[in-house]
Amino acid sequence: MIPKKLAEGVYEVGAIDWNVRDFHGYSTDLGSTYNAYLIVDEKIALIDTVKKEFTGQLLEKVSQIVDPAKIDVVISNHTEMDHSGGLPAVMEVIGKDKPIYCSKMGLKNLRRHFPAGLNLQEVADGQELSLGKRTLQFLETRMIHWPDSMFSYLKEEQILFSSDGFGQHYAGPERFDDEVGEAIMWHAKKYFANILWPFAPLIQKLLDKVMGMNLPIKMICPDHGIIWRQDPSKIINAYVEWCKQQPEDSALVIYDTMWHSTEAMAEQIVAGLWEVGVKAQPMHARSVHRSDIITAAFDAKALIVGSPTLNNGIFPTLADVLTYLKGLKPKNKLGAAFGSYGWSGEAPKMVHQMLADMSLEMVEEPLRVEFVPERETLESCRDFGRRVGQAIKKD
Repeated sequence: MIPKKLAEGVYEVGAIDWNVRDFHGYSTDLGSTYNAYLIVDEKIALIDTVKKEFTGQLLEKVSQIVDPAKIDVVISNHTEMDHSGGLPAVMEVIGKDKPIYCSKMGLKNLRRHFPAGLNLQEVADGQELSLGKRTLQFLETRMIHWPDSMFSYLKEEQILFSSDGFGQHYAGPERFDDEVGEAIMWHAKKYFANILWPFAPLIQKLLDKVMGMNLPIKMICPDHGIIWRQDPSKIINAYVEWCKQQPEDSALVIYDTMWHSTEAMAEQIVAGLWEVGVKAQPMHARSVHRSDIITAAFDAKALIVGSPTLNNGIFPTLADVLTYLKGLKPKNKLGAAFGSYGWSGEAPKMVHQMLADMSLEMVEEPLRVEFVPERETLESCRDFGRRVGQAIKKD
């Protein structure tokens, strides 16, 4: 692999993971990248490392620029193992006594991840480190998305090394936003919805803080995915909008089905939503990965969840999606539940309660249909959709 030159003396030296398809329950259909950056100045700095098994790739890339042993300092913007797993092996090569600069929480976390012996140096928010002709400034950015997160800003080049902020799980021959175009925004939104959504209020405050500093930003270099060089403001503005958690007037009907009865209900509910002019789509939980469902759910005003009853409980795929959704702490959404059953029919009531516990505003009582819906009950499903649609338009 060939390192990418970003500016004079600044390079991307991380790794591409073409084969990863699951990242903590997140579907990485195209793979991902573990970006790391090298700054060659009077002092040579390495910003973040890579997942442990890709350490050789990083060192080989660095070797094409300088002897890795000449690296003077390492910056750890984020302790998570996809960015620090290679750190011990890297330090063996460059010298275990070399300083590793990190946030206060980063120091604590790195000590708990790795054996003693690393020369960890805590930096304060706003602290600067001279590399010679250029200066790195550290910005504490807790909870993007770990408590140890920080950004590093290369002042003279106006480059922001943003850790997991502004990233995407995307692997491809392209390395820059202008090489991928608009398509990269879906990957960025999926990343935000699945990883950063619960921290949106904190991220908004951090964005306000960073923007309030009026730092000129020519380039944003995240730890995953492409580098924003053509229009860094595009992803910043997108984050500002996403942090507001203001969904569009649309509905997502998430369901699974055993013998197509709950599916038939879902189809009629979607038809009812369409009838009142609300954009809606069904999403079969066994056909669509949970992380793609969440990406669609992020934009929707109403989440309408349908589950057949299995063994007196919620169908497993829906239980999975709801558990995943709960951890993301959705805001400003309406909810409703439905489902078919054969005997006791607990699932719609349980789904209703789970959505209510997530603070969704429940606009309908659970809709239940015994066995196969007939013409009249299908019409009641369509009415259900119409009523939820009207609630969306009123809200």
